[in-house]
Amino acid sequence: MYSKEVMDHFMNPRNVGEMPDADGVGVEGNPVCGDVMKLYIKVEDDKIVDAKFQTFGCGAAIAVSSMITEMVKGKTLDEAMKISKEQVAEALGGLPPQKMHCSNLGADALKKAIEDYRQKQQASKN
Repeated sequence: MYSKEVMDHFMNPRNVGEMPDADGVGVEGNPVCGDVMKLYIKVEDDKIVDAKFQTFGCGAAIAVSSMITEMVKGKTLDEAMKISKEQVAEALGGLPPQKMHCSNLGADALKKAIEDYRQKQQASKN
């Protein structure tokens, strides 16, 4: 049912945990399945240098969270904003149709984390 990439990221998730000094935090949840993802990013010179996550959810949601933290490291904020749910699912070797909503959680939490960072930057300039 799941690809070996999904199973690997579920069994050995990367970048799990809280980031107390995060520059941006994005929280996304799906009330239908109960999955909730919290994504933290650290930004230097407009690039994401670190990312961590805390996810309450199914194996696919955990795998998506792990994969997205790997995908964003080293990317500029603009590049990271363009990461789509399809790219996340593809990087995981595909997701079953009934689990595609999990890849939305990752992409949406990432966008919220970047927006959070940008709002904080704007506020500090004012």
